[in-house]
Amino acid sequence: MSTYGSFPGTRPRRLRTTPAMRRMVAETRVHPADLILPAFVREGISEPVAIGSMPGVVQHTRDTLKKAAVEAVEAGVSGIMLFGVPLDEKKDAVGTPGTDPDGILQLALRDVRAEVGDDLIVMSDVCLDEVTDHGHCGVLDERGRVDNDATLERYAEMAQVQADAGAHVLGPSGMMDGQVGVIRDALDQTGHEDVSILAYTAKYSSAFYGPFREAVASSLKGDRKTYQQDPANLRESLRELALDLEEGADMVMVKPAGPYLDVLAKVAESVDVPVAAYQISGEYAMVEAAAEKGLIDREAAILETLTGIKRAGAGMILTYWAVEAARKLRAA
Repeated sequence: MSTYGSFPGTRPRRLRTTPAMRRMVAETRVHPADLILPAFVREGISEPVAIGSMPGVVQHTRDTLKKAAVEAVEAGVSGIMLFGVPLDEKKDAVGTPGTDPDGILQLALRDVRAEVGDDLIVMSDVCLDEVTDHGHCGVLDERGRVDNDATLERYAEMAQVQADAGAHVLGPSGMMDGQVGVIRDALDQTGHEDVSILAYTAKYSSAFYGPFREAVASSLKGDRKTYQQDPANLRESLRELALDLEEGADMVMVKPAGPYLDVLAKVAESVDVPVAAYQISGEYAMVEAAAEKGLIDREAAILETLTGIKRAGAGMILTYWAVEAARKLRAA
């Protein structure tokens, strides 16, 4: 037994003694307003369709998407990021549903804006992967390669129709060179100066996207390594960051979140614009699968992962647990 005056004289454990103490001295707090809900809406269904690899997540009908948006508002979530899933027969080589004013994503944007107005920030994915028959994020050339500049023309059209449909924020996720600048010009030239751009600045070619491809009924052939970033590189993300800011990005994002917390921290240290991170489908699926097998405490794991992402520097977190986590945080 220690005698008076002996070590340890400094005891950090004093600040961990009770839940109230730990709460009072917590350095990082996740708030419902930090959270953004990614959501899928699928054309031609009358009931929500469960996504097998993502327990608890569905492809919404237009009606159930509106309900989900209302639930997000009630939970205190700040935003919803929409992804449209058109009928397979409507997909083509240039992603026509992406620029059709009556395409499923544009209809969903109108639905959600009509339902919640400005109470929820309505965000929209600007990418061709969900609407092309080849599943790539851009237009292909005669050799089957993604044609960067031809794709930019399509993104400009998509930006205009999504803004017309009511998106507050556009999220160009295709990792084409120059995409932010082209979209900014397209928005400004069509009277949408107030529509913001959340740039997918550091989007890595990750093994953790698998469940998402089920969620959007992807038709992908091959891989996206020629345009998404190599997981080995960090400095490259800072180059992408500088370009996106120069081109007019209002906010920037790192995707995925969990495997790239070092990148997230570096980006957050480098900018004076809001920084987001996307906790992607594979991150979600791993926690759900482990919890289903009784290997981890599901609720604790969810909050721990979100806290880690916030601690690394994200002011906004896209997560499929957004509404559930927001409710728990408000009840705490």
